[in-house]
Amino acid sequence: MAATAEEIIHALSLEPHVEGGYYRRTYQADAQPRVLTPGGERHAMTSIHYLLTAAAPVGHFHRNRSDIVHYFHMGDPVRYHLIHRDGRLKQVDLGHGLATGQCLQLTVPGGVWKASELLAGGHGYGLISEAVTPGFDFADMTLAERDTLAAAHPEHAALIHRLTRE
Repeated sequence: MAATAEEIIHALSLEPHVEGGYYRRTYQADAQPRVLTPGGERHAMTSIHYLLTAAAPVGHFHRNRSDIVHYFHMGDPVRYHLIHRDGRLKQVDLGHGLATGQCLQLTVPGGVWKASELLAGGHGYGLISEAVTPGFDFADMTLAERDTLAAAHPEHAALIHRLTRE
């Protein structure tokens, strides 16, 4: 029998994430030298579990300074919307449907605006992990301000309005 979203949240000790969904840091490279970044010293790498659920189906638009590799584990597919610096929009679905174009892994370079949303399926959740390098720090993450991001990318305004917080 498949696990429920609540069982996964409990089993992985996940907490609500400011961008939406649930997360928990699972690793930080404590044994490696720290990396000097424009924001200060960071771990060489960090990793998290990240879960979107039917009750919390959106990871709202945000950007990070670091590169992030996303790995799909289980559940329903998760769609990523990426707005690159040149305004180009790319959509990538993470999931097990390789024959239908879904991917198991997605790399998002630092500085790219991204949002994620749970796609319809029979599970009611989508579980991924992320590896971040240099390691994640909340000081390096910017949540999108709806009107500012929409003004910068008016061609994507409807999507931005749907996937940002008021």
